[in-house]
Amino acid sequence: MGKARLLVLPLLLAALLLTTAWTGQVAIVGPGQEGVSGDFEIFTWWTAGGEADGLNALLEVFQERYPDVNIINATVAGGAGMNARAVLKTRMLGGNPPDTFQVHGGQELIASYVVTGYMEPITFLWEEEGWLDVFPQDLIDMVSYEGEIYSVPANVHRSNVLWYNKAIFEEYGLEPPETWDDFFEICDVVEADGITCLSLGDVGIWATVHLFESVLVSELGAEGYQALWNGELDWTSDEVKGAFELLYQILQHVNEDHGALSWDQAVQLVVDGEAAMNLMGDWAEGYFTSVGWTPNVEYGWVPSPGTAGTFIVVTDTFGLPLGAPNRDAAIAFLRVLGSVEGQDAFNPLKGSIPARVDTDRSLYDEYLQSSMDDFAVDTLVPSLAHGSAAPESFGADFGTVMSVFVATGDVDLVSSAAQQICVANGICQ
Repeated sequence: MGKARLLVLPLLLAALLLTTAWTGQVAIVGPGQEGVSGDFEIFTWWTAGGEADGLNALLEVFQERYPDVNIINATVAGGAGMNARAVLKTRMLGGNPPDTFQVHGGQELIASYVVTGYMEPITFLWEEEGWLDVFPQDLIDMVSYEGEIYSVPANVHRSNVLWYNKAIFEEYGLEPPETWDDFFEICDVVEADGITCLSLGDVGIWATVHLFESVLVSELGAEGYQALWNGELDWTSDEVKGAFELLYQILQHVNEDHGALSWDQAVQLVVDGEAAMNLMGDWAEGYFTSVGWTPNVEYGWVPSPGTAGTFIVVTDTFGLPLGAPNRDAAIAFLRVLGSVEGQDAFNPLKGSIPARVDTDRSLYDEYLQSSMDDFAVDTLVPSLAHGSAAPESFGADFGTVMSVFVATGDVDLVSSAAQQICVANGICQ
């Protein structure tokens, strides 16, 4: 831990008071993998609504192809995988990996598990299956390191989506907001009748970080946002401080019990008509589907205010841990995951679009088709809240920063702390 990082923690605590891997060559199993059997443990945090439905559909395809495999569906509840990642890290450090596990593409995968030597490259699998021609290069780059590929993207999610209850908007004659000024005007209208403007469920604080990354993009633009992750823009800059100030304004219009709710419970407030809007990744679309809602009937969507033309990418991926107890079954699962059949079984229920570009578009609803269209033309930027933009160590410390901010609203304090964390994690100079 660097000196800069050590300086941050006492500062944050004060503010809160005031308010083992193994290595070596491994034989490659061919495409057929005949006779695959035994226990196969898949580790995820998919326990809610469409997430669980999508995973179950994917595992059904896998079971049909490999009936002699006994699937152990190991899930750890907790939004954005915060609890699951802690459990996983303990297992990996202890030399007890699952056969495969969910991990966000980008720095969460590369910095936490690849550079540290916990993953086996699977470039051979990509070459055997012909995936290099059917996955976008941007996604391949997010799961690659020093010329090798280390995981298979299951999907593409968009982080910066504002969902709204169409009945409420129609009752009050409202249009979905394009800017944050529009958003605040809507709040004035609905709050006058006791309706929460924006639902938030930030148990574990990650949903507030998720909200903040949309605010950052709206204030900095795609280029400025990217500059935070290559050290060209300081967290203490006026632009970033302005984003913190805007976030604090937005937080004045969320439900009072936000700290006690999970993300899906916050989405349910929109379903129940208790809240007008929710800003969440499009796994929320999977939740709407799971409760029987239809896109553009009961709910609508727009890019989060000020972010039209930018697509904040979240991709869930699975790889091959070094020392996987059932390596053959893990490889078999990855083949299914990367297949057209696997992607099309999983994604329509999950509320995400397929990572492959050659799947059956007709299986996807109106929202997901619109997301496919935007993904093809928008500027893509990595997610802060979901491990793509920065190493997991930065994300963990930034969650502490955000907790301080929610408690204090002190822009100078948290921007300075964020800059120190950025330096300590080797992102900023």
